[in-house]
Amino acid sequence: MTLRLTNTLSRRLEAFEPLVPGQVSIYCCGVTVYDLCHLGHARSYIVWDVLRRHLIWSGYAVTFVQNYTDIDDKILNRAAEEGSSMEEVSERNIEAFTADMARLNILPADRMPRATGSLAAIRRLIEELEARGAAYSADGDVYFAVMKHAGYGKLSGRELSEQQEGASGRVSDEEEARKRHPFDFALWKGAKPGEPSFPSPWGPGRPGWHIECSAMVREELGDTIDIHLGGADLIFPHHENEIAQSEAATGKALARTWLHNGMVNVGGEKMSKSLGNFTTIRALLDSGVSPMTLRLFVLQAHYRKPLDFTAEALEAAASGWKGLNAALALATQTADRSAADHSAADHSAATPGDPAAITPARPASDPAGLPPELAAARERFTAAMDDDLNTSAALAVLFELARPLRSLAHRVERGDPAAAAEAATPELAARGALLLELAAVLGLKAEPLSTGSGADAEIEALIAQRRAAKSARDFATADRIRAELKQQGIELIDRPGGVTEWLRG
Repeated sequence: MTLRLTNTLSRRLEAFEPLVPGQVSIYCCGVTVYDLCHLGHARSYIVWDVLRRHLIWSGYAVTFVQNYTDIDDKILNRAAEEGSSMEEVSERNIEAFTADMARLNILPADRMPRATGSLAAIRRLIEELEARGAAYSADGDVYFAVMKHAGYGKLSGRELSEQQEGASGRVSDEEEARKRHPFDFALWKGAKPGEPSFPSPWGPGRPGWHIECSAMVREELGDTIDIHLGGADLIFPHHENEIAQSEAATGKALARTWLHNGMVNVGGEKMSKSLGNFTTIRALLDSGVSPMTLRLFVLQAHYRKPLDFTAEALEAAASGWKGLNAALALATQTADRSAADHSAADHSAATPGDPAAITPARPASDPAGLPPELAAARERFTAAMDDDLNTSAALAVLFELARPLRSLAHRVERGDPAAAAEAATPELAARGALLLELAAVLGLKAEPLSTGSGADAEIEALIAQRRAAKSARDFATADRIRAELKQQGIELIDRPGGVTEWLRG
């Protein structure tokens, strides 16, 4: 099956074909570094990390670029509140971003340019737009003339008559008065007293928000790239404006495929500091939620759909992760022992669950070398991921692979000396290796095991497997799991919001 992705630009599910066979260029809109990252950032960067991992696993050489917006009104306002500087606020939050992404097992971007480090490219792009008549200066500011770009609105699907609200992005009333048309947006902002500024042909100032990404895409990856990523909230005005200014300058498409993830709600409401439901990644993980639980929670929903964050849903994800983690831990231990046995022959072998196991230098497993049952499971996983990153169906395959390993892991936990030896048999070792390989594509890796009832963890893992099967519309598997649990005296009670409770008969 060929990888198919829902292209926001065409509003269709399309077969993915890169510009250069075997190579993929990706630009992901990064954070404005004025504060700690929140759950919306976690959702976005987890799903795009999975896209990148899947492309690498599929054999592509991927170049992944993600920017930092390190000069912006929000950063300047935060610096003023703290009595610090733009640089201090930016550096502190870049360091925090790096740490938070590492905790979530998100692979670092190949390159992470900063707006302040791309000023020459930004100025050059603005000069080209001005020379083409697509931009004009006014009292030290420079604006993009929206009416000069015939295709404006093609990403968001809005007509110019509908563009009033939010069209200018991060601008003030004074800036609005300098425009020739209400929908024009700032490419360069003249210096204001007391604010940092940089030299330019139009006088000292700083770049507008939208031009930063256009310039960094071009500088890092060229005029046209394969995939441009971001949250759905960036479709308009940010990505619409990126397309307009880039294509007006080059006459070429900025990106062939545009992908956008859905937003995160908290208890059915939009996440907002004013509503008191704003949660940072750091606060959530520091409260005791494991990084892989959060990752599993995010991947249970399709990336394009809204994700509703509730305590109950997170608890359900934690239950599912407990059983899957036990299987991954056992498979990792088995692989480590096998690697140690062969270390004299190959000191460079990577642990299957490690990101190094899915780099182009270490290709994915050969389905022809797997037992039929495992080859079929691998094929179902591949088909799910190729179907617009259907991670819920892919997770269902992981839970299926993990089931016999979970049982062995619980026997090991109870001190059964034969369990570890059984896990090392060729059939189960192959199952464990495949589980680690596919889990790595989703960025899931074993965490230290928590104490608790092995039997309860097994029940919770089966419930999570049933939930994943239902998400993948595999109702036969979901019904089979319910029946099996009933035979063990376990009654399932499905509650609203996707939560399942259970009782022993």
